[in-house]
Amino acid sequence: MISFDFKNDPIENFLKSIQFAQIKGVPEHNAMALATVADQKPANRIVLYKGMNQGGFSFFTNYQGRKGLELTKNKNVAATFFWPHFDHQIRIEGYVEKISELDSDVYFQSRPRLSQLSAWASNQSSVLSSFEDFQSKFEAVENKFKGQPIARPPYWGGFRIIPLEIEFWFGKSGRLHERYLYQRESVTAVWNRFLRFP
Repeated sequence: MISFDFKNDPIENFLKSIQFAQIKGVPEHNAMALATVADQKPANRIVLYKGMNQGGFSFFTNYQGRKGLELTKNKNVAATFFWPHFDHQIRIEGYVEKISELDSDVYFQSRPRLSQLSAWASNQSSVLSSFEDFQSKFEAVENKFKGQPIARPPYWGGFRIIPLEIEFWFGKSGRLHERYLYQRESVTAVWNRFLRFP
């Protein structure tokens, strides 16, 4: 069972939760559902959380793909971590900021070489006529960078979610779930704490 103390800072409780999921061997323990809204149309997808960055939950993407463009139009987001193996869910609401170019460079260099190459080869979210076209573009990029380090593409990098609301949900039998909520008005405000009915 996760050690949870409602008096703790919510980020501290989150870090304990994700560490618990990792220790328990949960596959893709750092997967989070990320919801965006652009032009009054919601979209949702799974991205990988890559650590805390200046108080925000970080992830990386192509800034020119659908997700990146939606985040540029509307910085308000929601994210969810769900670990059904031990009936635990964490919901986050807030807004995004781009992380620094240096932090994006550092993370990009830590990625496998194939992932670095695909960042250059993929026009993320745009129409692809055939998978063979993508393979050809990938091979061209691979030849271009053969025998040399790969720099981060200027259109690729990280965001961090600055949380204004974090909810910890613990599933219980008979729908006697426990819901612990933290809310704040701004990044400099103190967290308000209260419970919610399940």
